[in-house]
Amino acid sequence: MRLYTVNVSGEEKILISVDGGNRGFFTEQLGFGFEDMNELICEAEQDPELLKKIAKAAEAAGEASIAIGDCTVLSPIVRPRQDVVCLGINYDEHAKEADHYSSEAFGGERPYTIYFSKRVNRAVADGEPIRSHRDIVDRLDYECELGVIIGREAAKVSAAEALDYVFGYTIINDVSARNLQTRHRQWYLGKGLDGFTPIGPCIVTPDEIGDPEALDISCYVNGECRQNSNTRYMIQTIGGAIAEISAGMTLLAGSIIATGTPAGVGMGFDPPKFLKPGDTVRCHIEKIGDLTNPVE
Repeated sequence: MRLYTVNVSGEEKILISVDGGNRGFFTEQLGFGFEDMNELICEAEQDPELLKKIAKAAEAAGEASIAIGDCTVLSPIVRPRQDVVCLGINYDEHAKEADHYSSEAFGGERPYTIYFSKRVNRAVADGEPIRSHRDIVDRLDYECELGVIIGREAAKVSAAEALDYVFGYTIINDVSARNLQTRHRQWYLGKGLDGFTPIGPCIVTPDEIGDPEALDISCYVNGECRQNSNTRYMIQTIGGAIAEISAGMTLLAGSIIATGTPAGVGMGFDPPKFLKPGDTVRCHIEKIGDLTNPVE
């Protein structure tokens, strides 16, 4: 199942697709009402059979479906309940390019996973622009990442059971201002500016994904392939990350984890290939699709 948030005459609605993202049904058509995606996820936490009930209703709904392409698609979770929890330098080859760019900011041994928080007032949708903040940013970069949506409250969860807490998966572009990231020697400001978190185009449930650590992941800028890898090369696993975070930090239903980016970001080239207004960034993850955003 794929879950979309769409804009209909200024109102947010949830659209459910059971055919791979071609057509879908508003949840209200199926007899279910939710204010937003966060509410749906929270209700699914209370009723583990909810998604099965929605899918069954969609399969029996007949021909009253709506073409996804005719809708104004928003980020699936427009306003996250908590800051996005991010894994830093979670692919070996990205670690090498980051160290080459700035050993002071990114170098050194990393025996433990790096975690940081990404501020999101409003997540950017597929097709919406990335703000370049040219008054304060002169090194704008992209990072294609697999996003994990938590489906029920997770506290002190073991790595072995962690994937049972996952509601679904999405694509995140962890847009980064490298000049702010290196200047301040921490990542919160350089990664948390307004418009720096495109998420989408939808949430895909685990049954459609299969193994989340065997997905091709890539990123294109103006049609040029910059990143091309697979989630199998993540250093910290998804289950390991959920276990490590939840050991002392409760993850609420609807929480989002960004699992890190592979090599090929703009700062990794010589000379660097940073984004500029007019560029188009397309992030692709197998079994999820594309998240495409122009830079303004």
